[in-house]
Amino acid sequence: MEIKNIILLVVFILGLVFMQFIQAQSVDEIIDNYAEARGGKHKINSINSIYMQGIREMMGNAVAVKVIKVQGKLFRNDFEFRGTSGYTIVTPSAGWSFIPMRSQKPEPLAGERLTALQSDLDIACPLLNYAAKGNKAVLIGKEDVDGKQAYKIKLTLNSGKEIIYFIDTKTHLVIQTKQMTVSMHAGGNANAGQERELITNFSDYRSVEGILFPYKVSNPGSGPGTGSTAFSKIELNKTIDENQYRPSV
Repeated sequence: MEIKNIILLVVFILGLVFMQFIQAQSVDEIIDNYAEARGGKHKINSINSIYMQGIREMMGNAVAVKVIKVQGKLFRNDFEFRGTSGYTIVTPSAGWSFIPMRSQKPEPLAGERLTALQSDLDIACPLLNYAAKGNKAVLIGKEDVDGKQAYKIKLTLNSGKEIIYFIDTKTHLVIQTKQMTVSMHAGGNANAGQERELITNFSDYRSVEGILFPYKVSNPGSGPGTGSTAFSKIELNKTIDENQYRPSV
């Protein structure tokens, strides 16, 4: 191979390495700005538990909801509608869903359904310290989201699940995510569900102990899982009763 060709090849390879470095740096900078916009990594990482309550509007109905998260240990979503209550519980090793309209006893979650929900065990957000968690982040570019310019980042979790994050270029806050999820059919068999795209919009950010949280979370579209939740209360680092980790009727 001629010296000239060798030099060109070396320059080309160095160019690829440089571009990969720049992209990685850009992704990290965007994520760091997101953390700072919310209140800073130190404050976010100090959260051990979150308690949230509000009202979810779905298919013309108002449903009271309560959400409990314990870092790396528990995600629990309780609902009450017309005197009937149910819940979803997710832990690192298991999960259950109790929907009285569907079944008279809690049904175990497994497979893709459980894996998809386990990403909610990360209070800090899977984006933060993504590399240390075994996740991979790639900056795809910019995209318009409801009239706002947003950075588009694809995050691949160590489980293989992919989440697309849209971060507002001005506020540096997450305004939307997209991910594939599995809908549950009657009988609660997640394996019988169909995979579909779940879009989640985040807005009305407010400060809770110096950390910003979205008080409005909506899932546009039609069908199961769509609707809008307006939270009225968010509390941090409450002591969570051990009974919240287990299913009950």
